[in-house]
Amino acid sequence: MKRIDLKKMSVPELVERFAALCLGQFQAEFKGEIAKENRFIRQSITVAEELKSRTGDQRNALVPLLDHPNPQVRMMAAQFTLAIAPAAARQALQDLSDRNIYPQAADARGTLWALERGDRKPT
Repeated sequence: MKRIDLKKMSVPELVERFAALCLGQFQAEFKGEIAKENRFIRQSITVAEELKSRTGDQRNALVPLLDHPNPQVRMMAAQFTLAIAPAAARQALQDLSDRNIYPQAADARGTLWALERGDRKPT
């Protein structure tokens, strides 16, 4: 598999890649392909870290994904925008929780609970 150089990608390309990786994660989870799912998760984290490392912290480019039709894309976008768009990210997490979309609802509830307890500090 060809390695992708994230440093050479534009911010819109990174956002597109992030969404595609989240969709891949969603499909792998649905099929019970845990190793594949974990690879998608690691890759999406790497993309989010690349956005964060860019001048001015470009994770704000993920905020539009909080309204994506896929719950996994919304969940992951919320996780990575908590530090830069806390109200919007929390609302996305609450919406996932309220709609009982599983397994994302469980992840959303766990994140909200950790934030309330102070166990999770967005960075």
